[in-house]
Amino acid sequence: MANEKGATKKIAAGNQDEPRGTLRRSEGGTARFAEGRRAEIMEWIREEGSARVRELSKAFGVSEVTIRQDLERLEADGHIERVHGGAFLKSVQQQVRSMALQHHENMDAKSRIGAAAAALVEDGETITLDSGSTTTQVAAHLLERRDLTVITNGLNIALMLGAQPSITVHMPGGQFKAPTLSVSGEGSAEFFAGLFVRRLFLAAAAVSIEEGMSIPSLGDIPIKRAMIASAEKVYLLVDSTKIGRRSFSSVGPVTMIHAVITDSGISDADKARFEHMGIEVIIA
Repeated sequence: MANEKGATKKIAAGNQDEPRGTLRRSEGGTARFAEGRRAEIMEWIREEGSARVRELSKAFGVSEVTIRQDLERLEADGHIERVHGGAFLKSVQQQVRSMALQHHENMDAKSRIGAAAAALVEDGETITLDSGSTTTQVAAHLLERRDLTVITNGLNIALMLGAQPSITVHMPGGQFKAPTLSVSGEGSAEFFAGLFVRRLFLAAAAVSIEEGMSIPSLGDIPIKRAMIASAEKVYLLVDSTKIGRRSFSSVGPVTMIHAVITDSGISDADKARFEHMGIEVIIA
């Protein structure tokens, strides 16, 4: 089963279409659709740190006038600051100075998930840690490992583990994303060409059987797919609130992963559906 699963994963990772949004809205629409679109735009900006009107217009399938109105509303709510042609997240500079990540929800569950993931890692392994609040918890539980090689796109993770004499850390190049303290883009993805790691601990904003894995913006799609293609075994780390949901951009189907590590909030039905597809469910 493991070999079959690996083959399925490689095919899926290699044949993905270009990154695209999954939640396009028609022009105008109801107030409910507008509110939902603004929520997605806010998640995009929280992920990327900033956004251009033109790229948001193209991604959401609405006019630039509509996007400007959305940004005006978000600025009035105090979340962002508009500039010519776009907007940026107000808290970016403070986050970078304090090396703090944006998402602090469900930290108890994330800590347990991180501990469960770290328990799978043996001394001497080579692993990849995706950036994110849950994968940061994995790193926090790996400090006592010996002869470990870690590849990560998370700057905070690299600083945490790189201080340990027994852990070797490698980072790809690419564009720095302040809110997630990470690097991403095509250059980051190219770093993984020809690499082989034992395990990948992958982050996502949402996952469902029907919609697969998804994230708030487009920038991290190439590096996540490259990470998946270089790993022998892929573990998706998500707290249970992210299961059965979808975000803006599709990373790919759940057939790209081998296991889900989550908390006890996962429903029996969702657990059974993952297992029916041959995906191991590990409950922290």
